[in-house]
Amino acid sequence: MTKLWEKSTQVNAKIEAFTIGRDREMDVFLAKYDVLGSMAHIRMLESVGLLQSDELDSLLNELKNIYHLAAEGKFEIEKGVEDVHSQVEMLLTRKLGDIGKKIHSGRSRNDQVLVDLKLFTRTEIAKTVSAVTGLFDVLISQSNRYKEVLLPGYTHLQVAMPSSFGLWFGAYAESLADDLQLLLSAWKITNRNPLGSAAGYGSSFPLNRQLTTDLLGFDSMNYNVVYAQMGRGKMERTVANALASVAATVAKLAFDACLFTSQNFGFIRLPDEFTTGSSIMPHKKNPDVFELTRAKCNKIQSLPQQIMMITNNLPSGYFRDLQIIKEVFIPAFAELTDCLEMTTLMMAQVEINTDILKDSRYDYLFSVEEVNRLTLSGVPFRDAYKQVGLEIEAGKFSPVKAIHHTHQGSIGNLCNDEICAYKNDVIAQFTFKKVSDAEIKLLK
Repeated sequence: MTKLWEKSTQVNAKIEAFTIGRDREMDVFLAKYDVLGSMAHIRMLESVGLLQSDELDSLLNELKNIYHLAAEGKFEIEKGVEDVHSQVEMLLTRKLGDIGKKIHSGRSRNDQVLVDLKLFTRTEIAKTVSAVTGLFDVLISQSNRYKEVLLPGYTHLQVAMPSSFGLWFGAYAESLADDLQLLLSAWKITNRNPLGSAAGYGSSFPLNRQLTTDLLGFDSMNYNVVYAQMGRGKMERTVANALASVAATVAKLAFDACLFTSQNFGFIRLPDEFTTGSSIMPHKKNPDVFELTRAKCNKIQSLPQQIMMITNNLPSGYFRDLQIIKEVFIPAFAELTDCLEMTTLMMAQVEINTDILKDSRYDYLFSVEEVNRLTLSGVPFRDAYKQVGLEIEAGKFSPVKAIHHTHQGSIGNLCNDEICAYKNDVIAQFTFKKVSDAEIKLLK
């Protein structure tokens, strides 16, 4: 099948297979967004006199059909067709004749894929934010529910000071709130319109780039056409850093959960139906979901480095290297969302051991409490520290297990309301509704 760029020489079959790679597979994810970008582009072409109004109507009707095909998972890139852009143009031309060939005026596949990736990424960031928020809500709820239940805190994996389930759950909630800040930054960089940059140097057609920016619900455009092209790879790396931050939070939580469910700790318990067994040891109840979550999230944390290594030594302009980014970037969203949803389910159902500190092995957790009690009674801190230390060495330390922590963010004052307000303030800055409204309007 003839390529959009092919002239009189047919490319070698092996070269074609190598250069296309997994593009057709990845481009299926972009089909809906390629159609949306084309719909905005041809509305703009009609506004500057490069399309007739009846041609626009015909193209829009057919593009809507293709969009619904993609939305229903029925869009396919046919054998011999290079990419999603070629497939969409071919379907239009097959149905409408030469009118279908007019949609490419004033653009290149370079800015097509740029806008496709940005529209795709916007949608996926919104899904990720929703999944993060779902886990956040469960963690805050559990923090409030178990705020009075103490558990050991560790430094160097040694018993250190009293902590609580209120602190443990709440710590991961606040970490996710910070992760949302990074997702917000990624959203703002993503939500800028590259359409009209063509192959990276603009067009002699009188394009109205502000119109396509408005039609697609972007916050602004990438103004400089060279920078619009340079932004490919940078946008993905920026978003990947935000995904990696979420993944780091979830991986650490998963590690804690694996540790805390082991018999040596016994701090939490998973419902039996959430665990797997052993083919040889009948007593085993393995936290496989948390182990797989940890591994998958650790893999996602490598994503920024993978993208950096693909783009690191590229100058300005377009290069085929950029195609490979799609193979690692596009699947990462679904994998992270899956981990978030599973972790949310597990954290909502986890069973808490409410009597952990009755075990005498945790008595030394309260040594600092005793030092502080003596200090408050007038003993100099260093003298109090030495007195308690000598009691421990002599085996005479007898803990007082009453906890009175009142400062902000401590066991007795979790500041969960403040953490929720912080999270809500971040969420309010995403322009999800503006984007959704623009896409709905474009499809009407």
